Amino acid sequence: MATARYRYVQELTDRHGHIRLYYRRNGFPRATLRGPVGSAEFIADYEAAATQTPVAKSGPTRGTWRWLCCAYFASTDYKTLDERTQRVRRRILELTWNEPAPNNTSVLYSECPVLRLDARLIRVLRDRKASVPESANSRLKAIRAVFTWACEADHVSSNPGREVKFLRSKRIGGFHAWNDAEIAKFEERHPIGTKARLAFALLLYTGQRRSDVVVFGRQHVKAGWLHFVQHKNRNRFPVTLQLPILPELQSVLDQSPTGDLTFLVSAFGKPFTHGGFGNWFSDRCREAGLSDCSAHGLRKASARRLAEWGATTEQIKAWCGWRTAKEADRYLREVNQRKLAGSVVTLVAKSKNGTKV
Repeated sequence: MATARYRYVQELTDRHGHIRLYYRRNGFPRATLRGPVGSAEFIADYEAAATQTPVAKSGPTRGTWRWLCCAYFASTDYKTLDERTQRVRRRILELTWNEPAPNNTSVLYSECPVLRLDARLIRVLRDRKASVPESANSRLKAIRAVFTWACEADHVSSNPGREVKFLRSKRIGGFHAWNDAEIAKFEERHPIGTKARLAFALLLYTGQRRSDVVVFGRQHVKAGWLHFVQHKNRNRFPVTLQLPILPELQSVLDQSPTGDLTFLVSAFGKPFTHGGFGNWFSDRCREAGLSDCSAHGLRKASARRLAEWGATTEQIKAWCGWRTAKEADRYLREVNQRKLAGSVVTLVAKSKNGTKV
């Protein structure tokens, strides 16, 4: 009988390989349940745990991991983050509180003294998400952020999270970058005049993220140029861009219905949210038979095409809004590798004709 039939039941495997059952409900004492699930002993323990008196709420014990996280939530460093980043990071950190200690499942990380939370214990938290490397790395990144702030606030003297490495992502290379055949296929499926083609043109011909594209409107257009501050890191390290509106984009804008404050609007006539737009655009990609393509892949395609057209590192940085040359140089290396490899064909042809190379 599955534990899913019983609310608040958690199944954990200890370091000896034994399965442990616990009743864990917010606001109630944690209780150990005898197994197997569905047995008379289990049902008796479950009913006893469900009728316990709720625990009176109290603040975290000073010096514990939960206390440090709560202090971080009240800090300026945390409050200057984007609202969505705050929500995601808080959720990630709160989930670490309920993780049982590696050597004692009755002790939670929330009560672990900060001074004893070393790299080994942080590595355990990371590895419990190893099946999803992106989630594991997000957890590690959040823990590092807390300790970075704690060092500056003199709560700790070092950042043990820095001693733990990020896991290798299963998604090599990140989001799939659109190729020219995929671009042509989407354009064929979604002609000019459709909302899908307008969204596609804004993404491809500006090279910006979906968080920027969803807020673009006529108020950002001045004398044929787009003026805006990139959404990402706008509160901490704002990047202001001015991009010329390319003729291809202007043609699509002139022939497409748009909203009042934003060019793109949802089916309800309101601006898209970031997540809502990403899901909606993915549906349009699937309609064109492009299940591997996404909105962010068009940003990568824009950078790739600039490199193929001979743009320099600084030109690609200026167009995409990158502060460093790392991303721009990556696209230039890929294009140059392809060009140099292609030049080998000429060398081989000359050698066959007897021409000295």
